[in-house]
Amino acid sequence: MKQQTLTVRVNTPLTPQVWRMVLEGDTSDITAPGQFLNLQLDGFYLRRPISIHDWDDTSLTIIYKTVGEGTLHMTKLAPGARLDALTGLGNGYDTAKSGAAPLLIGGGVGIPPLYGLCKQLLREGKRPTVILGFNAKEEMFLEAEFAALGVPVRVTTADGSYGIRGFVTDAMADLAYSYFYTCGPMPMFRAVNQAAKTSGQFSFEERMGCGFGACMGCSCKTKYGNKRICRDGPVLEKEEIIW
Repeated sequence: MKQQTLTVRVNTPLTPQVWRMVLEGDTSDITAPGQFLNLQLDGFYLRRPISIHDWDDTSLTIIYKTVGEGTLHMTKLAPGARLDALTGLGNGYDTAKSGAAPLLIGGGVGIPPLYGLCKQLLREGKRPTVILGFNAKEEMFLEAEFAALGVPVRVTTADGSYGIRGFVTDAMADLAYSYFYTCGPMPMFRAVNQAAKTSGQFSFEERMGCGFGACMGCSCKTKYGNKRICRDGPVLEKEEIIW
């Protein structure tokens, strides 16, 4: 974990509610896809934990949804704005267990960290397939970015306005895969757990106080004892989760 000041380079909407922010700074403490950062916003007591979408040697990208006053405040940050951040938080995804043909399953705002994961798997010579789930076509984002990586992408919409009508599990049924990785809402997690043919990893969202394991506010029970989502997670393996 590192506390540092990050500078906003880009802050633009992808949809009316979903925004992309590129932040300049030291990224040396980011060691795995699926890690997150914790941003301090002026006028707000608690930091905002947000997953890392992508990163390079000098910048990182986050994608966030406006769901409250804090994230609405973030949309007003112009290039050049400076943010206090804790970076390199969480364990991230373990790609060593992926096998040759992993499946990546994302739902809504849970999709962004899967992009960095997909790039890492490709660098390792794996052949990932991606499923993106949305409620409707107007909520879609990142399909083109995943496709540009050269991986198969399936999109589902609950209302049938684009792609496969239904949910991510409807797109999983006929696929063969060696392992799975997922991030999204809890109802989707429960459905994926029931439908999955292999083991896999789930990246959980949880309200956090500190973001690095000190306050114990995000503790959850697993089959192997209590774990802190911010430090021992946010990624948990299928076999340890108590549903």
